[in-house]
Order: sequence, then structure tokens, then C-alpha cells
Amino acid sequence: MPRHLKSAEDFITIGENIHTTRIVLLNGRRVRTLDDGTQGVPFKDDDGNDLFLSIPDEFKEQQPYRQNQVKHFMIAVWKGVNGSPEEQALGTAYIHREVRRQTRAGATFLDLNVDEVSPYIDIQNESMTWLVNTVEEVSTLPASIDSSNSEIIETGLAAYTGKAGRPMINSVALERIDTIKLVTDNNAHVIVTAAGESGMPDNADERVENIDELMQHVQNAGIPLSDVYVDCLAFPISVASTYGNDYLDAVAAVREKYGPEIHITGGVSNVSFGLPKRRLINDAFLHLAIEKGLDSGIIDPIPASIQKVLDLDIDSEPVKLAIDMLSGNDDYCMNYIQAFRDGRLD
Repeated sequence: MPRHLKSAEDFITIGENIHTTRIVLLNGRRVRTLDDGTQGVPFKDDDGNDLFLSIPDEFKEQQPYRQNQVKHFMIAVWKGVNGSPEEQALGTAYIHREVRRQTRAGATFLDLNVDEVSPYIDIQNESMTWLVNTVEEVSTLPASIDSSNSEIIETGLAAYTGKAGRPMINSVALERIDTIKLVTDNNAHVIVTAAGESGMPDNADERVENIDELMQHVQNAGIPLSDVYVDCLAFPISVASTYGNDYLDAVAAVREKYGPEIHITGGVSNVSFGLPKRRLINDAFLHLAIEKGLDSGIIDPIPASIQKVLDLDIDSEPVKLAIDMLSGNDDYCMNYIQAFRDGRLD
């Protein structure tokens, strides 16, 4: 067991699902077409009743739908804010279902994001208020208010009553230092990112430099290290073979510099984007990252088992191939992709 984790239960999971970017495939197993031609996502409410989150006509005119994608949480939020009383109830039931699913799966926080629901700030604000209120109706977990816009974060915090615990802010970055005041004003946990003032970091050194600069502001504000979660920013390994080590090296450097009290997190599943057998890659990457000092993740807790990740058989061929790729030893992921085609990743 890595020294910063005493057990799998010590891993802090920031459940990522209640997010308006999340998709299911139009031709996938989650979407159904009724006899009358209505398309949507079937689900069960808390009492086991069969319900159906239909796709509004407005969504069928948008690019994601034309690209075979259904943004189901965006639909639920849209119905909750704009729909008839019946549609509002469906949107609410869909959100409540996900709250309970992530809670049962062991999430510590619930990340809430509405950034893609509309390009208009007033609609984003209205949607965030509705979402926070709807989640709090049933949640026993604190909310992580997630946005790239400080005003949306402020709106979410204003709606949050705190009855489930202190909130989290996702996130503070060099490009929006002013968000630190929201952290102190609301006694919040905070995710700080390795992004620069004008773009994403190119390597591990740039990540650490950006984090160090940001941490000066955080510590000057009196925010304790135990409330800070550093996101070292994981990028798809399919884009560049260095991206795995860039993240892992930054995790190790942050843990070494700031010690055991600070938390290190991130959307680690980004690393597998565009590749087959994503769960295999994600588990292998989490295993490597935990060994380097990771103690948190912005992840889907339902398929992710931290105990399974800790117990991963690193000598099995599929895991070895994934680790080799993540360690930068498989240019363009060709060995991994060929193994997938040969059926050697099962």
C-alpha cells in the first residue's frame, strides 16, 4: 500500500457524472426507440418504476445528436429548468437516480457542472441553481461546484445550503485567481489546476511551475493544505506518448514538495480517450498514479474500484501492455492497438 493511503477507503473520489458534457451513444445500449418513434434513455426511479428520459426536438438539431451522441445529463437539466411539470419531474428523477448510484458506489463529493447547457450566462446560472437544489434534495454527500466561470461557481455556492458538508470548488487556476476569495468566503475545499494563465502546460516541469505559482496565492490566503486538491491535468496518451509521464512525474513532484497533507487529484480517465479497452487503461494509470502519490480522482465511481486498482496484476499481459504505453514506450499506441486487434487484452 502506498504510504499516503492506508486503505482503498482513504482514496477520495470526486464523482464526475452529473456533468452536462456526459454522453451516451445514440446507437448504443443506453438509448431506446419507442414504438411511436420517441428516442430516449430508459431508467428506473427510486421506487423501481420504469421511466423514460426522452430526447427533446431541440437537441436533435444540435451537433452532438448529428454525431451520434446524446448528452443525457444536459437533457435532464434542460427538462428540469424548461420542461412541463411532467418533464421537470423526469429531469429531477434522473438526477436523483445518479446521486444515489454514485453515493452507493463510494463517492466522497459530487461534481456538478452545467457549462455546456447554454452559451448564455443567465441560463447557466439558472441551470446551476436548479441542479444544486435538486441534488441537495436527496444527497448525503457534499457538492463540488464545477465551472470554468467564477460567476457560475459563485451561483452554485449561493444555492448550496451545506447540509451535507463543506463544498468543494472546481476549480482555481492562474487565469482566475479571484476564485480564491470564494474558497475562503465559503470555507470550501478547492481543486487547483496546473493550467497556465494562457494555456495548458507542455510537460511535467510546466505543470509544477504553474502549481507552485498558484499555491503561493492559496497559502497566502490561509487555506490549509488539507483542503487543497491539486489537479496535475491528464491528457490523452493517444495524442502524445509523453503525456502519461508528464502527469505522473508532476504528481510525484507535488507530493514530494508539499508532503502528505495536500491532496492530489485529476480527471485521470482523460488519458484513455480515443482508445479501446478504456477501463484497462484507466485502472493501470490509476495504479501508477497512486504509486506516485495520487490520493484522489475526479472519476466515475461506479465502474472504478480502487481496491481492484491497488490489487492490479501488473504482470499480466494486458496490464503490462497498458503500462508500457502509459510509460511512453509505445509510440502512437501501436503495440497496444495491435494487441487489442489480436484479442490479447481480454
